[in-house]
Amino acid sequence: MIIRPRTERTSSPSRFPTRTPRLFLAPDLRRAMVLFMVPILALALAACEAPAPIPPVSQISEHDNPLLADWHTEFGVPPFDLIDNEHYEPAFREAMAQHIAEVEAIVDNPEPPTFHNTILALELSGAMLRRVSRAFGAVNAAHTNDTLQAVDRAMSPVRASHADDINLHPELWERIEAVHQDKEGLDLTPEQHRLLEETHKGFVRRGAALDEEGKARLREINGELAQLSTEYGMNVLAETNAYELLVTDTADLGNLPENLVLLAAEKARERGYEEGWVFTQDRPSVEPFLDASPNREYRKDAFMGYAMRGDNDNEHDNKEILSRMAALRAERARLLGYPTHAHFVLEDNMAETPDRVLSFLEEVWRPALEVAKQERDDMQEMMTAEGGEGKLEGWDWRYYTEKVRKARFDLDQEDLLPYFEVNAARDGVFMVVNHLFGLTFHERFDLPLWHPDQQVFEVREADGSHLGILYMDFFARPSKRGGAWMNSLRVQSNVDGFVTPIVTNNFNFPAPAGGGPSLIGLDNTLTLAHEIGHALHGLLSNVTYESLAGTAVPRDFVEMPSQVMEHWMGEPEVLRMYARHYRTGEVLPDEFIDRLQASATFNQGFATVEFIAAAFLDMAWHLLDRPVEHEPRSFEDAEMARIGLIPEILPRYRSTYFNHIFAGGYSAGYYSYLWSEVLDTDAFQAFVETGDLFHQETARKLRDELLSRGGTRPGMELYVNFRGREPSIQALLEARGLVEN
Repeated sequence: MIIRPRTERTSSPSRFPTRTPRLFLAPDLRRAMVLFMVPILALALAACEAPAPIPPVSQISEHDNPLLADWHTEFGVPPFDLIDNEHYEPAFREAMAQHIAEVEAIVDNPEPPTFHNTILALELSGAMLRRVSRAFGAVNAAHTNDTLQAVDRAMSPVRASHADDINLHPELWERIEAVHQDKEGLDLTPEQHRLLEETHKGFVRRGAALDEEGKARLREINGELAQLSTEYGMNVLAETNAYELLVTDTADLGNLPENLVLLAAEKARERGYEEGWVFTQDRPSVEPFLDASPNREYRKDAFMGYAMRGDNDNEHDNKEILSRMAALRAERARLLGYPTHAHFVLEDNMAETPDRVLSFLEEVWRPALEVAKQERDDMQEMMTAEGGEGKLEGWDWRYYTEKVRKARFDLDQEDLLPYFEVNAARDGVFMVVNHLFGLTFHERFDLPLWHPDQQVFEVREADGSHLGILYMDFFARPSKRGGAWMNSLRVQSNVDGFVTPIVTNNFNFPAPAGGGPSLIGLDNTLTLAHEIGHALHGLLSNVTYESLAGTAVPRDFVEMPSQVMEHWMGEPEVLRMYARHYRTGEVLPDEFIDRLQASATFNQGFATVEFIAAAFLDMAWHLLDRPVEHEPRSFEDAEMARIGLIPEILPRYRSTYFNHIFAGGYSAGYYSYLWSEVLDTDAFQAFVETGDLFHQETARKLRDELLSRGGTRPGMELYVNFRGREPSIQALLEARGLVEN
């Protein structure tokens, strides 16, 4: 049920460089669009200059800074209407000072170390810093500006140094080690035991057991990495915002949907053009243009503008940054006793070893590449039949994909768009969640926002009790980084009373234009469901300790709860429930649904190949066994040649704009989307096998055995508790059409 007291609420050619690389970017599809990451995690790990000293406690008055004061807002949401840009840096410094004082109190405790006076006390420390970091991370990612970016640059090394001050504190480590050594004699609950093990392991992995020389070098590496990661992400955003393609002839728009034509016209006026249409590198702009425009030179310009971000040998070039980061990560891994950064990361994931990841990727790669080659041949045939000259290129793929789709399935994406208005799609996902778990979503107009586009919902249980708060931010804008993601403003816990979660979902959908709606299509509807799945993982959490709550699970398990939600939205039964024409209210016709079902595996060779190519590229950078810097273009080309990637397809992310692995938390972990797809495809089959997509007992098990458990148990154990067995890769291969019938 959705309860909504709603009111209505988003060329210049030759831009590409003369050097044409062997490979070209293939456009992002929904699974890689999804950037699940909490932006602050990358900053906490890593940068280069000596940090400024942290001022003593209580020099900054909480009355002058709303980030430091008690929040008397309803549900304890951040008072975004009171927070100004200049509040963040002093709040960071004061919060870090408080955290240090709390840790010193643990260390100075004269009592012998116990679970409660050491492990639990450490778990509860730093609450103010987490509060400030989460608010800053949310706003800086979704609505940044020069001031916030300056704060980010200034505080990245300071925050990295602060994290090292905690993680490398010798007396604190002695107390943690003492409790761990005595663990068999302690009367701990299973969750307390898990917290102890995860705390101890985390300190070991962050260098607590190193000698003083090793700790000193680790501090230097972490500091430089933090600074480089921040600069990398800012460069990608700057490159994305800098590009524009001005189109002045309506013929060059092709069959671009009306709402996107209006949006491109508005963008042109915003940029000072009296007429014409401007296309940018935001996905809602560039991808539909590549789908629709018959002008091959313009498609090449837009495609190459996207493909060369961070690789233009200008002030925003990322090649030296990423090469240095990969070398530093390799050095850090060896310092900590691991052969490579990939070994370090994967030890803590379900996959456990690089060999297992590479074997998994190879198993899917082989059939996917053969399907992609056939797809290429089909489009080449279409292109030649229409009089196109030469061979199919990367900038032709999307255009001819739509032509082949239309010819083969009589399916035009433009015809589908009116049935997927953004608020209706949102309500469709809410309806699915209600049918599964009984939750209701109540829009609130009285809670503070950081941008007027945001919508805020109170989420309630079936009995009407409060569960949590969900912020949603749908539309692309220059101040928002690309992709879609979820993060937390407050994490569930239950140490001294139940603390309810506050989570955010962020997207880059086309904004309404010319007074019309935002029409997002089925692919973006699946992205919406994906991020709400992440939100549910946070909202339904029911554990004791914050550090084990919600999405605090292995990287290759975290995408399972999000991706499983996508499955419902394309089912005929569910489409008939929510997909209605925004003007007439007409339900999506059965013939359209039949065509969608028939085309479900269309172009999946391409989608799978571009994803796995990026996953192989990620692993290649992080399987370096020596701290040697490599030239990114040649390194990337060599890896793509090794795996046999066809030249018409690029890895979904080239190295210079691969935010997931160089400005986020997915280094040596990008494979996890596909790994999790094995889990989510198999999990959805649990509902299909009952004959009821909303089977209540299965939904209860999904919530109780998996979504509510956070990281209190290993991921595979959680999955087996839900499904009764481990998953099979066969369901994924069948779902993607990669097995012979």
